[in-house]
Amino acid sequence: MGRLRPSRLRTLSDEGSASLEFIALTLLLLVPLVYLVIAVGQIQAGTFAAEASARAAARGAVVAGVAALEDGETEADALGIADGYAHAASSVAISDFGLGSAATSTIELSCSEDPCFTPGSEVTSRVSVTVPLPGVPSFLRGAVPLAVTVSADAASPVGGIGGDEWLAVGAP
Repeated sequence: MGRLRPSRLRTLSDEGSASLEFIALTLLLLVPLVYLVIAVGQIQAGTFAAEASARAAARGAVVAGVAALEDGETEADALGIADGYAHAASSVAISDFGLGSAATSTIELSCSEDPCFTPGSEVTSRVSVTVPLPGVPSFLRGAVPLAVTVSADAASPVGGIGGDEWLAVGAP
């Protein structure tokens, strides 16, 4: 066997490969981790938005419905006004969490008694918010559903029309 020459030893050295391995492993592990943190953050924002939106929708529906009845509207008109107010309050609450126009929401209102705004009853709202996962191209979203839907429920009591009982719930 012959001896290795010094020029041959230099080519077999693995000097500098540690930094290359570090960069490759960092990219391989760090990029998915960062994406996961961003995606979980978006989903958590959607959850907070659904909670706040459900609470605002229920309370807004009660306040607007009772105010409409105080103004002499019919029960059906008061329900329509309450529904519109609930949708507006919900939209504001969702936009406060910075989800943008890509997030969609649905709102369902229900009453514990009939007629709806009977003192002592409750108005319940169920809000579902669909949050798209970040970084997914729009052409791919049409083919594969890449979104998470979160929902929340909230109830708001209906106080009496006029008087101290109404002021305790909150006047418009």
